[in-house]
Amino acid sequence: MKPKILLQLDADKHPSAFDAVVAIDAGVDHLLSHGAVEPEEVESLVHGAIFTRGPSDLKSTAIFIGGHSVARGEELLANVTKTFFGPMRTSVMLDSNGANTTAAAAVIAAGRHLDFEHTRSLVLGGTGPVGQRVALLLARQGAKVELASRSVDRAADACAALVAKQQGAAVEPLAFGPGAKLEAQYDLIVAAGAAGAQLISKEQLGAQNYLHVVVDLNAVPPAGIEGIDPMDAGREESSLVHYGAIGVGGIKMKIHKAAIARLFESNDQVFDAAEIHDLGLRLEAE
Repeated sequence: MKPKILLQLDADKHPSAFDAVVAIDAGVDHLLSHGAVEPEEVESLVHGAIFTRGPSDLKSTAIFIGGHSVARGEELLANVTKTFFGPMRTSVMLDSNGANTTAAAAVIAAGRHLDFEHTRSLVLGGTGPVGQRVALLLARQGAKVELASRSVDRAADACAALVAKQQGAAVEPLAFGPGAKLEAQYDLIVAAGAAGAQLISKEQLGAQNYLHVVVDLNAVPPAGIEGIDPMDAGREESSLVHYGAIGVGGIKMKIHKAAIARLFESNDQVFDAAEIHDLGLRLEAE
């Protein structure tokens, strides 16, 4: 078998050292890292990767797309897949800002304790890249989802985008800000807002009668959900299960490494949020 080559396309000036280390730990033999990649530069980089090996050897070449901007990462992914033709393609993974692996890990953690088909969930910070993906993955599993933002219009736009991706998704917008009262009761609350911002207090949580799982994806104080420690990994307190950012991070790292390794099983895979979540579910079952 040919050596495993991973082409790292990063929208940031300096390609992510984090993503590079994970790739090497996942068994990549050679890492070709490119930073500040513009969409119009993708074609020549992809051509360089696919025209140097015959179709039967292209499963030993793969592409990883990263960077802080998820929107730019999605644009790069679209241009990568557009460049492929016939058998001239490689497997590709999108995980800009860790949004896909983090969202998958959060939903898998919650799924250890809930039957999503009978779960009413609230995603705080739902219009951000991680929040949107958490909402999408919950909806794919059959959960009812309320996607919260300070702006109900932004929340409504995000819900419309999710329904376009997942027809029949039970997602509804909610305007919710600091100090606001939650009118509904939830089984699951996930906080996916900006780092260092408290989105919900212990007092607000205390008004929830059926809440079973809380997941806070913010590792920077103060916690997005008051009372959650970043290290929480299924900690139970008064029948409430707690997950913090670092607790979820262990699941995320397992998925990230496994996804990189799986890229080299064939040359026709595209790992976006849904595919990464599906892989995580298989790992969980194993």
